[in-house]
Amino acid sequence: MKFVARYSGIIALILAVLALDVQARDLDQDEALKLRREGVIQPLEMLMEPALGRHPGAVLLEAELEEEDDVLVYEVELLTADGTVRELELDARDGRVLKDEVED
Repeated sequence: MKFVARYSGIIALILAVLALDVQARDLDQDEALKLRREGVIQPLEMLMEPALGRHPGAVLLEAELEEEDDVLVYEVELLTADGTVRELELDARDGRVLKDEVED
């Protein structure tokens, strides 16, 4: 019982941080198509060229459109020429690279 009383604050903090991490929502293809037609987002094909330019010889493994804290983001996984998997996040409106890191 002393353990629970002593560490309840830390446990609550950990749970709060984990809850913040679950703010992304995957959009399905119908939602993505609607946003493209309305001009809200750019086609992924347009945004991939500069992203692939950061990692010459890379191959696209996976791409998803997500909404993270009211920002539309393409989450892209690339396999680089040296065999490293990288995760990039691209702003779906203008293609700005928001994140580029090795996938863990």
